[in-house]
Amino acid sequence: MSAAQPAPDFSAPATSDQTLGLRDFRGRFLVLYFYPKDSTPGCTQEGQDFSELYPEFQGENADILGVSRDGLKSHANFKCKQAFPFELLSDTDEALCQAFDVIRMKNMYGKQVRGIERSTFLIDPEGRIAFEWRKVSVKGHAAAVLAKLRELST
Repeated sequence: MSAAQPAPDFSAPATSDQTLGLRDFRGRFLVLYFYPKDSTPGCTQEGQDFSELYPEFQGENADILGVSRDGLKSHANFKCKQAFPFELLSDTDEALCQAFDVIRMKNMYGKQVRGIERSTFLIDPEGRIAFEWRKVSVKGHAAAVLAKLRELST
């Protein structure tokens, strides 16, 4: 995937009893961030960082969606416990993960397992990939995404 190419079209079940897709965000920027698992330390921190900066993203005409392979019940609990102001998409069949090519073989406790490589995609108001981050380190990431958004929206 490269910048300026159309983002893969998607539709997925979301928290708050919704189904959301790329078309729902036309005319706005969309931050689509993929994370490995609900309620784990790094994923919690990443969500909190995006949550803290959410009003600033909104001020830049941007929405945020988090995506993992967890089910809706897990997502609802995670979102509620952390008071995330944005929706989480459930990708239990990995269709969205495959479309954005974020599934990788990872080492976990000495074993090879398939998992989500922490990745973020900034999609422009016309539905094109404006920027992407792969192999994301959580610390400072949400702020870096906001900085790139500001750069692109001026």
